Amino acid sequence: MRVAILQIPSVGMSASKFDYYLRIAKSKGCKVVVLGEYLLNRFFKELEKTPIAMIKEQSDHHLKTLKALSKEYGVTIIAPLIVIKKKEPYKTIVKFSPTSTTYYHQQILINYKHWNEEKFFANVVEPLKAPMIFTVEGFKFAVMAGFELHFDEFFKVISEKNVDAVLLPTVSTFESRERWRELIKMRAFTHSCYVIRANRIGDYQEDDKITWKFYGDSLVVTPDGEIENTLGNQEELLMIDLDKKAVKDARKGWGFKEALTKRK
Repeated sequence: MRVAILQIPSVGMSASKFDYYLRIAKSKGCKVVVLGEYLLNRFFKELEKTPIAMIKEQSDHHLKTLKALSKEYGVTIIAPLIVIKKKEPYKTIVKFSPTSTTYYHQQILINYKHWNEEKFFANVVEPLKAPMIFTVEGFKFAVMAGFELHFDEFFKVISEKNVDAVLLPTVSTFESRERWRELIKMRAFTHSCYVIRANRIGDYQEDDKITWKFYGDSLVVTPDGEIENTLGNQEELLMIDLDKKAVKDARKGWGFKEALTKRK
């Protein structure tokens, strides 16, 4: 199973970049392509100042474009997108496949004073549900938003459903690179699955003192908790071969799930 990570900055309304990279991914046999957060829309701090009608126009444009590109190239695209319903914004991850489009509303949003998505978006606060799970050619994927990686409840489902790979769009910034690396490695190792993190690049200047730098470092971590490949801080396309046998060997070798099953 070959998967691609597309590491780019925010693209505005243009579709040419997606067409270019998806054509390459298709030619190399990729079945799934993952994008980082806030690529199709402006970064969150900019969205707070953007009229809802403008956000909707941009999102509708990308919905139409990525549906068409997924069908044209025969690939599944995982893309975070702000969806507007009844003039309310919802932070969403969309799975575009050649035959269907599926939406996952992020369930736990950042709610810090300097970055309060929970206050801005209309996503419902309710008991947690499973993340988005789908299968491509026998390989089982789960999709969750970057912030959701911090919560154990999601990973109970990852183990219960025997997920082979977690697809993780992020928008990591400031001095968080090493913390994100360690957290991703831990999740991959303790749940015997791949974690594929797609982070964006670029920056946002909030005022004369604060610059939000999105540092890239998109990566793939194996079921043994090792970083197999990673990108730098430039625009790049990373293609990864996922091995079902590596997942099975990790589960059998470490036996974490088996240890829990015995005690139920």
